[in-house]
Amino acid sequence: MGWRERLGAVGVWRGVGHVDADLARAVEQLGYGAIWQGGSPGSDLRPAEVLLDSTRSIVVATGIVNIWKSDPRELAASYHRISGRHPGRILLGIGSGHREATPERVRPLDAMAGYLDILDECGVPVEKRVLSALGPRMLAMAAERSAGTHPYLTIPEQTRDARSALGVDSLVAPELTVVLDPDADSARDTARAFLASYLAMSNYTGNMRRAGFTEEDIAEGGSDRLVDAIVAHGDAHAVAAAVRAHLDAGADHVCVQVLPAAASPIPALLALIEELA
Repeated sequence: MGWRERLGAVGVWRGVGHVDADLARAVEQLGYGAIWQGGSPGSDLRPAEVLLDSTRSIVVATGIVNIWKSDPRELAASYHRISGRHPGRILLGIGSGHREATPERVRPLDAMAGYLDILDECGVPVEKRVLSALGPRMLAMAAERSAGTHPYLTIPEQTRDARSALGVDSLVAPELTVVLDPDADSARDTARAFLASYLAMSNYTGNMRRAGFTEEDIAEGGSDRLVDAIVAHGDAHAVAAAVRAHLDAGADHVCVQVLPAAASPIPALLALIEELA
């Protein structure tokens, strides 16, 4: 069974520190195929192991392990430890982060290639990992050295570009941030608060420019055009349409991040996830 079948069409993305065994079981019971542990999960993969031990079939994916903060040999050992007990249920999402938070981030393509070399040496299969690839050169590496890509804060047109770059056999699994709020003004307020830090990060703003957004779109918290394109909002039907737009553009799987994230009590979050399901 390939990743398309294992993951299903839709998964749930949530910060690694904000998902526990109870939430994982509830998400699984609602029929979602995967939980993506966002942020920068450590190379010991203990949080993923806890969720896998507590569930029966759902896939746990990392979104993403930061190569500047996680030792590749420890990550490989953790992968083998977990996959031996839960075969086919762990997917390694790997990325190079952004220089504003990681001053040592230099020559990310070379660094990623070296990191993957060590994973190869340690026997982590190419088909068990995906890269967070935004630019064309990282997408090319994802096509050659992984099962596909898990991009963050992208729009359907970029999903279409990723599919074209990777071909029909690779996994394309974009994250989609959503606000379940029918009031456009308050939903945009929530979205802008979320986007504020990302609009100060050059890798994300560069990717927004590649998507056709202008300096005016990116400035002053983001234009309505940018905010509406990157963060889906409205009722469950509107959010479902945004998910379908990525699927129609060539995504195999869309992992949905529901805002507000860390502030959402688990019962309230589950209610929103159930409404989307």
